[in-house]
Amino acid sequence: MNAKVRLYVDHPLGAGQPVALEREQAHYLFSVMRLPVGAPVALFNGRDGEWLAEVSDAGKKGGTLTCMEQTRPQGTPPDLWLLFAPIKKARTDFIVEKAVELGVRRIVPVQTAFTNSERIRQDRLQAHAVEAAEQCGATFVPEVADLQRLDRMLADWDGRRLLFCDESAVGGGTDYAAALTGDPAPWAVLIGPEGGFSEPERKKLHGMEQATAIALGPRILRADTAAVAALTLWQAHCGDWR
Repeated sequence: MNAKVRLYVDHPLGAGQPVALEREQAHYLFSVMRLPVGAPVALFNGRDGEWLAEVSDAGKKGGTLTCMEQTRPQGTPPDLWLLFAPIKKARTDFIVEKAVELGVRRIVPVQTAFTNSERIRQDRLQAHAVEAAEQCGATFVPEVADLQRLDRMLADWDGRRLLFCDESAVGGGTDYAAALTGDPAPWAVLIGPEGGFSEPERKKLHGMEQATAIALGPRILRADTAAVAALTLWQAHCGDWR
C-alpha cells in the first residue's frame, strides 16, 4: 500500500500500535482528504522512524490509526543550528520551511541590534516546521526555539563552530573549501537582519575563535535567500550531502 498522506503524531509508533487522532488531524484525514476505513497513512513522530498505518476508525471528531510496518528507519540530521533574525511573516515562514528541508537540527530566531521584528509566535513556527517535515519526507522535526538575544547567546557561546555570513565582505572572494573544512563538529549558521549587523556585533563575531566569516557571492542577498545559500554550502562541504 502506498500512502498519499503523511502525518506527524506525538505518539509512540510500533507494530500493531493504535494511534488516537486529535480532532484537527481527524478533520484533515476524513473531511478534507476523505480517507475511508482501511486507507493507508504514513506516520512519523521524530523518534521511531516512519510507519505505514491504516485507518481503523474514522469519525467527525476523532479516529484511530493502527501501525502496520516500519517503512523508514529514524534519521537525524547533522548537528547544525540555524540562527537568523526574524523578518516579515511570510519570509520567516520560508526560512523555517527551507531549514527543515535542508536538514538542520535546531532553529533559533535571534534578536539583533537591527532586527525589525521584536517578537515571534514560537508555537506557530514550530507547527510550520512540522508541516515542512511532513511534506519533505523527513523523519526528524527540528526544535524552533523562542526568540533569543544574539548578544547574550554570543556571550555564553560554547565550542560549537559558527559560520558567520558577513554582508560587509560581499564582493570579495571566499575559499569555501578552506572556510568549511569538512569538520563534523557541531556547527551553527548565523544570518543577520535586513539592516545588517551592527559594528559591535560584527566586531564581536570577528573576534570569536569559533566563528568563520564568509561572503555569499558578489551580490547582497535577502535574508531568506542567504539562509538557503549558507545552509546549502555547509551541507555540501560538511553535512550529509557528501
